[in-house]
Amino acid sequence: MERISDQISIEGLEVFARHGVMKEENVLGQKFLLSARLYCDVRKAGQKDDLEASVDYSQVCWLIKKEAEENTFRLIESLAEHLAEKILSAFPALERVDIRVEKPWAPVGLPLKNVAVEISRGWHQAYLSLGSNLGDRKENLDCAVELLRAEEKNCVERVSGYIETKPVGPVEQGDFLNAALALRTQQTPQELLEQIGQIEKRLKRVRTVHWGPRTIDIDILLYDDLILHTQELTIPHREMARRAFVLEPMCEIAPYQTHPANGRTMEELLRELRQA
Repeated sequence: MERISDQISIEGLEVFARHGVMKEENVLGQKFLLSARLYCDVRKAGQKDDLEASVDYSQVCWLIKKEAEENTFRLIESLAEHLAEKILSAFPALERVDIRVEKPWAPVGLPLKNVAVEISRGWHQAYLSLGSNLGDRKENLDCAVELLRAEEKNCVERVSGYIETKPVGPVEQGDFLNAALALRTQQTPQELLEQIGQIEKRLKRVRTVHWGPRTIDIDILLYDDLILHTQELTIPHREMARRAFVLEPMCEIAPYQTHPANGRTMEELLRELRQA
């Protein structure tokens, strides 16, 4: 995803709130200083002198005040995470946000001016593959899409049509319905993988036979331009360039999306696979 360097800064917004590990802090409350750096494209707003083409920082300020005052967290780290999630979800034009939470005169038993936590959170572009060959296959895919959409840290941008495909592998089983999905997400790859596991569990996926039948199968194909190899997760998905049932729906929703390891587009990968 292209990085945006334009910024809108909010510095030192004062709020009175009840965040802290000590019980007295949650009851009596204290002053906090909250800052936000908003990354969004303001070129059109500047050229047209049009607020609708930008992010209204006054609305962001009131959102920060509301969320800080109406919630109570033990850790200012939690407050920062909460504010970043709420701001990104409320203002889709933002690519990223930096949040700084300052706690003046924090009760540490020593003279100090300030304690602060600063985080940076943003949207990432992911592509997923979905498949089902048990039960009501279409309902399984529909339900998986809606569960992904229901997560506040996700924005489902596009879903391909469902295609029927023959199973791959040595196990005799029924045909699949397959699809691809473009997802804008605030989650890390590991967090997204955990959510996928929860969805598969909810839809009663049982992992008994490798490449066997399943109610739902969801794989992370791409995540930004990330190349990742861990015990739990490989991105890009190691099989995607060899699977027509992955590339065909990907070509429907993102034909010019490139594979970060080889630079080929989805259209090029599918053409090469068909010619092989």
